[in-house]
Amino acid sequence: MRAKPKKRPLFLGIDTGGTYTDAVLWSETEGPQHGPNEGKVVAKAKALTTRHDLAVGISGAVDAVLRKGDADTAAIKLVSMSTTLATNALVEGQGGRVALVMIGFSEADLARDGLKAALGTDPVVFCRGGHDVHGNTVGLDLSPLEAMLPELGASVSGFAVCAYFATRNPAHEVAALKLIRDRSGLPVTASHELSTKLGGPRRALTTLLNARLISMIDRLLAATEGFLNRRHITAPLMVVRGDGALVSAAFARQRPIETILSGPAASLVGARHMTGLDDAVVSDIGGTTTDVAVLDNGRPRLDLEGATVGGFRTMVEAVAMHTYGLGGDSEVALEDGALNPKILLGPRRLVPLALAGMAHGEAVTAELERQLRAPNPGRMDGRFAVRTGIPDRLAAGLTTPEARLYESISAVAVALDKLLTSNAQSATLDRLVSRGLVHVAGFTPSDAAHVLGKQANWDRNAARLGAELFARKRDGRGQPIAPSPEAISERVLLTLTRWSAEYILGTAFAEDGLDGAATVAHALVQRAVDAHPGIARLSVALDRPVIGLGASAPLHYAGLPLLIGNSCVVPEDTDVANALRAVVGQVRVSAEGQVSQPKEGLFRLASGGKVRDFLDEATAIAAADAEVRATVAQMAREAGTDNAEIEVSTVFRVSTVEGQRMFIEAHMVAVASGSPRIAA
Repeated sequence: MRAKPKKRPLFLGIDTGGTYTDAVLWSETEGPQHGPNEGKVVAKAKALTTRHDLAVGISGAVDAVLRKGDADTAAIKLVSMSTTLATNALVEGQGGRVALVMIGFSEADLARDGLKAALGTDPVVFCRGGHDVHGNTVGLDLSPLEAMLPELGASVSGFAVCAYFATRNPAHEVAALKLIRDRSGLPVTASHELSTKLGGPRRALTTLLNARLISMIDRLLAATEGFLNRRHITAPLMVVRGDGALVSAAFARQRPIETILSGPAASLVGARHMTGLDDAVVSDIGGTTTDVAVLDNGRPRLDLEGATVGGFRTMVEAVAMHTYGLGGDSEVALEDGALNPKILLGPRRLVPLALAGMAHGEAVTAELERQLRAPNPGRMDGRFAVRTGIPDRLAAGLTTPEARLYESISAVAVALDKLLTSNAQSATLDRLVSRGLVHVAGFTPSDAAHVLGKQANWDRNAARLGAELFARKRDGRGQPIAPSPEAISERVLLTLTRWSAEYILGTAFAEDGLDGAATVAHALVQRAVDAHPGIARLSVALDRPVIGLGASAPLHYAGLPLLIGNSCVVPEDTDVANALRAVVGQVRVSAEGQVSQPKEGLFRLASGGKVRDFLDEATAIAAADAEVRATVAQMAREAGTDNAEIEVSTVFRVSTVEGQRMFIEAHMVAVASGSPRIAA
């Protein structure tokens, strides 16, 4: 009797973006002539991301890809996902309300590294304590935190704790963390868990942003795990980190800040996987953002100083990605006060009117038609508000005006000209949007594409009505800015392509050490991009091609070559690049240790949240090596690999005094990397 053929293992990749959730089934190519990451796409599918219940969008995409691939769920050995949700939240200023606990810092420290701007109206508590550079303690007093905990526990979704020199001794952060967990039961992030780098305010900023993202990433992972259980998919779930490495879902839950630039990092390596190009500029356009980075010799450049997202420089090591608030769902606005006003795009994402029309029907189209019947254009024409549908418990801490306005918004879109009665309410609505409680719908490039027949996903009629309303807006002479919906839509799409070219060139200039934005804005560069005729002709060109990624890349990047002076390659599977990269990655984690000499003859090791003293340098260094190896091995297991290879590097700082070597400090980094754990 012939044995049944062995089922080829399948790998399921998922990418949850701001607009779409993508799914891809991938299978390795067997044979000795093929590498471990060579394979083929078996099937791919998309579904709308449903922010109110992420499981709906995930199930829609995965069920579709399983049908297309005629796949047996028992053959799936690994599930891996990337996401732009964390990146989008920071770009759009969204996230949960959290309390920041600063131990050993003063209010003046909030002015450093953008911490005050990031904090916004969220509460902050200052406590006495902290340590010096060698880990010696200053008296700890948590009474201010104890006094405020009852009130804070009822008004925030989590806590962020940062203590002075916690990287050298985390004891005070650990004490505050225990107090908060015991008294409130809410999620707490401590800064020493995220970074070993010095620079308290920036470490506090990273911790604050991490705390804001915990509930969002937890909802995403819970939705994914729930769906996988219902489909009897028992394979391990991995998440793409911002440096392109994979980590387990449990690991990502505790450190969601490390998933910023997860989607872009996935797409960057996915770009090389799909095109075979080792040197390129990769531009990934989504619904909310455009992410641009450089491939050199097949490897993405890393930003060792920390990723910058939404204007905030974090301590998260990630791909050197330049993220811009430009995408298919970017807000379309008009330049104020100009005779011939320019089209402005982003950085805020709106729900496209075509999508709102498909979801809410007459509630949207009837209001658009009503506004068109008015003799003059209105300031809020074509704008709607709708609840995102996230759990009510995440709406804690609203002010009275915010709560009142939130109550008047429902799951059905309502026109802003009926909802808002004052400028103050407009500001209140913006705060609800920034908390992730409310979506605003309006005219976007996606609508323009629907009007011109270049996109057909949603309700074209709603898109055309919105374009007609936008075309009625007045220029500085009091005339309509465009004669027809088609004309304004064409302008919007040309503007998006032009801005894309400028962002790509700006990234190239920045990677060359220039001020990217200022250089692109220079009159000479603008004339070169425009191919402006003149006695002195100017040109600008990239030294490598652009790889265009994203479902809308074929549309928006068709006109790029003339603007960037090089070709633009759009791969066949560009619409699922992030999901594809998610399944061909490796686990990679690192741990650090520091040995200092606080006084002659005493060597202090700080590593793994512990501080130990030794009487000679050699013993301290050997202990540090063993400590970082043990720590990173444990981290690797938690991150999802059982076959990690560990490499340790050590940098010594020494001086010579009167001919004698004087030890100052040693910094040790252990890196563990390996293939992700897969189902048997």
